[in-house]
Order: sequence, then C-alpha cells, then structure tokens
Amino acid sequence: MLVTRPPTTNAYEFIVISALRAQQLLGGCTPRLPGEHNAMVMAQMEVAAGHVTRAAATDEAPLQCGWQR
Repeated sequence: MLVTRPPTTNAYEFIVISALRAQQLLGGCTPRLPGEHNAMVMAQMEVAAGHVTRAAATDEAPLQCGWQR
C-alpha cells in the first residue's frame, strides 16, 4: 500500500515520525486507525492522517504504552 505524505511535512520528518510510531505499535500500542496493516504502513497512515504528530522539544509527552513506564 502506498501512503502519500502530507505536503506540510518534509520527507525526512515523515519517515522519522513513522518509524518511531511503528516501534510503538510493535511494542503493543493500540493503532489509532482501523484496518489490518503491518506496523510500518499503519504508522505511515496515522502520521498522514494527522493522528500522530511531532511533539515540541519542551512538551512533556504523555505515556502511550505500558513499556514506556
């Protein structure tokens, strides 16, 4: 499946955020979109849909998975 990145996100940022989200999905996090896709495709779809974004460096990121504790 081909996922088109949003025009507001550069290619490097899209891939890095998608890779980090794929790691979370492989670690047991619940996908934010329906469907049966592998972790990388699901992560790219979530980033492209705006369900996953980059946090600012000063933001305190909430825990999303049990393994992050």
